[in-house]
Amino acid sequence: MTQQQDYAITGGKIVDVVAGDIVAGKAVVIAGGKISAIVEETAVPADTRRVDVGGRYLSPGLIDCHSHVFIGQFHDNGQILASEMTARSGIHLRGMLQRGFTTVRDAGGADQGHKAALEKGLFEGPRMFVAGRILSQTGGHGDHRGRADTCACSSQIGGISMIADGVDQVRWAVRENVRQGADQIKIMAGGGVSSPGDKLIHPQYSLEEISTIVEEATRVDRYVMAHVYADLGIRRAVECGVRTIEHGNFLTPDTAKIMVERDAHLVPTLITYEADAKYGLSFGWAPENAEKNAEVLASGLKSLEVALEAGVNVGYGTDLCWSPKTYQGDGLMIHETVCGSVEALRHATVNNAKVVRMEGLVGQIIEGAYADIVIVDANPYDGLACFGQTDNKVVGVIQSGRAVRDDLSLFAAA
Repeated sequence: MTQQQDYAITGGKIVDVVAGDIVAGKAVVIAGGKISAIVEETAVPADTRRVDVGGRYLSPGLIDCHSHVFIGQFHDNGQILASEMTARSGIHLRGMLQRGFTTVRDAGGADQGHKAALEKGLFEGPRMFVAGRILSQTGGHGDHRGRADTCACSSQIGGISMIADGVDQVRWAVRENVRQGADQIKIMAGGGVSSPGDKLIHPQYSLEEISTIVEEATRVDRYVMAHVYADLGIRRAVECGVRTIEHGNFLTPDTAKIMVERDAHLVPTLITYEADAKYGLSFGWAPENAEKNAEVLASGLKSLEVALEAGVNVGYGTDLCWSPKTYQGDGLMIHETVCGSVEALRHATVNNAKVVRMEGLVGQIIEGAYADIVIVDANPYDGLACFGQTDNKVVGVIQSGRAVRDDLSLFAAA
């Protein structure tokens, strides 16, 4: 089945991520790319095309709220042209969709052109929300120049960031990203693992600069996502109106309470530290990078516990830049160790739907939602390794009603 058609999925067990239940005996009726009805199988009209999945599980399409489809080389520094990086991104996007990630939020680098390529069928991949170029202060996490470099051109800062200092420059930077079609604005609000000139504990951007960025984004119905690890940096960002905190590994209970009060979301990216610890030296990390990575890896699980205890809406992100993107589903198992499979699956579905402001449209198998469904040959609530790369049990992926992966030829036989 290559074209979008109206049909009903029968013989499946629906994974209800809100209730934490498995629902059997229901048919999922798909029309116009959306779920038009969920009815008893006996109530499906006789003339409706049926796709029998043979008792397998129907999970909502997964959502990665911190992906990087444009990044694949560590500190390219102009050695690889944007055209080649975009060509590679087509491969990355297809891999994400095949793994069952039907929606992704890119956290910097991908732009409106990547979305257009998907919409026009030039690439195959997930539904995308893009941030364009990341805003960084001089010497911040987005400034990847060596200490001897003085040019602030894009080739020297890595091609995915823009250096903007002061209220006037950050205001212009937000407006320029919006002009180019960014769905959200990404800022570097603290130090990072891969950058050479900053420390994890140091907050970045002044309060006035962050507030200006938030003001400009909000005025045009965008929001701000902030890369930040240190608790002080998290608090400063949230109090200035930043909506989503990326990473947040040193989050404390007091700051988590402020996040709840301000309706801010946390998107942990725990799998990247595990993967980068394995591959970092192979793609050019210095000892300082490895030391930073070990520090955030050690604190990551605790921050997840703190956020969940406080009632923060916790999403799911991967941040796989240079390590293999095949680890994308493995992070679910890390979340699972903290909160169990039911809650962990919510992070990558219904919770992330809140992050991308598509509640009721993605992240659930319900009437009115896009027909984004992963067919799994195992019960996800028995363990989320079924979405990982080692013990994977995904046999089919449906995006907006269209079968984009069909290992068992279930759609061909219908």
